[in-house]
Amino acid sequence: MITAYGRADAFVAVPDDGRRYPAVLMYPDGFGIRPVLRQMAAELAGHGYYVLVPNVFYRHGPTPVVELPEFIGDDARDAIFTELMPMIRAHTAERTVSDADAYLDFLTTQPETDSGPIAVTGYCIGGLLAVRTAAAYPARVAAVAAFHAPVAADGPDTLAKLTAPIHFGHAESDITPADLARLNETLSAAGVIHTSEIYPGTVHGFTMPDTEAFSPAGLQHHWDRLLPLLAATV
Repeated sequence: MITAYGRADAFVAVPDDGRRYPAVLMYPDGFGIRPVLRQMAAELAGHGYYVLVPNVFYRHGPTPVVELPEFIGDDARDAIFTELMPMIRAHTAERTVSDADAYLDFLTTQPETDSGPIAVTGYCIGGLLAVRTAAAYPARVAAVAAFHAPVAADGPDTLAKLTAPIHFGHAESDITPADLARLNETLSAAGVIHTSEIYPGTVHGFTMPDTEAFSPAGLQHHWDRLLPLLAATV
């Protein structure tokens, strides 16, 4: 894909039957595109969607931007995040919004996508990018989902710009019940149709099978929330 900053590589999953499908922009977690993300995109595509997973750190190089082990254990995380954090900090809201315009344009021009609106989902930092995308392009985004993500990091003004139905699936280790209540009050005050809940027994990163945070029950809970949201909106 061509963005205002250059060429961004990406992964695409779509049923290979010649039909046109609703489009989903799937933002990866900070570890980026890797086998687990390709598998998740393929699983979602199998339910009848065209799924685009962009390399959001393409300014720093093509996938893999950072070399990753097959399993990202706690012993490897510190060294990986030493490389990743400067990229995460550099990925400002302005960069997110500019890149999202290119991603959405790409999705609307593919022969395998239908002419309807687009859903956006994301994991970890990708969930924040999903929120930024939906807030910036309300006429183009029909649904938003984010999992173990800092969805409120840009403040209530960004949350108040959301117009699409949303689901936020929070890790138990990421948010307190009191903070969840305040977040949901902000969404309700803005008139946003939402479900926003803590997934019991989960820690940050619970959807990712290649990390020690993985929770099979949490991943299934994620599908149980994401698939009905998409079916109802795109």
